[in-house]
Amino acid sequence: MVSWRNHGLGLVFAGLTLFSLAGHVWAGHLAENQVLISKGLAPLGLGQYLASGSFGSSLFENWESEFLQMALFVLLTVSLVQRGSSESKPLEGDPPEPRSLERAPWPVRRGGAWLRLYEHSLSLALFGLFAGSFVAHWCSSYTHYVEQRRELGLEPQHQLGAHLVDSQFWFESFQNWQSEFLSITALILLTVFLREKGSAQSKDVAAPHSETGD
Repeated sequence: MVSWRNHGLGLVFAGLTLFSLAGHVWAGHLAENQVLISKGLAPLGLGQYLASGSFGSSLFENWESEFLQMALFVLLTVSLVQRGSSESKPLEGDPPEPRSLERAPWPVRRGGAWLRLYEHSLSLALFGLFAGSFVAHWCSSYTHYVEQRRELGLEPQHQLGAHLVDSQFWFESFQNWQSEFLSITALILLTVFLREKGSAQSKDVAAPHSETGD
């Protein structure tokens, strides 16, 4: 029988994601229609808004930055350390004791190419999600650009391929990327000196600042 308590962290964050997404849809729909009405244009129905470039671009530009942040964080913590941070591997220490393969995931037991793939499956999955979100943001941002041009009675000045070097597209990306990198930087450095009792992201309250996490 499934114990909900054992999955509370994932369930709560999944719930917060859905709550925030619902708020995004609700507020974005109202805001988009306010803009359209101010221009003397007909408001969009909810389905039209969800299919619009405005919604898609605002959604995927955020997903893109989140997955890029996490993918780089996972990959860089393989070889880089931060003295005193709970988000870093220890600077020095004994190698981990060998684990029994009896309960190991099947790619580990299988070995060979499956094991090599599984050894990097987390970063590969995150980079894959980043790539998918990046492409979705690119296409949605172009759709939004076309919609804005047609609202003015104008034809698009460039096609989808050229939109990849459009300043507005990269403005949307970089404004999100920098905030995600800032949050990770803050987490890495603040955990050197600050504590949260009981949290897996914090060192023990009594741990010295110089002690690095594991």
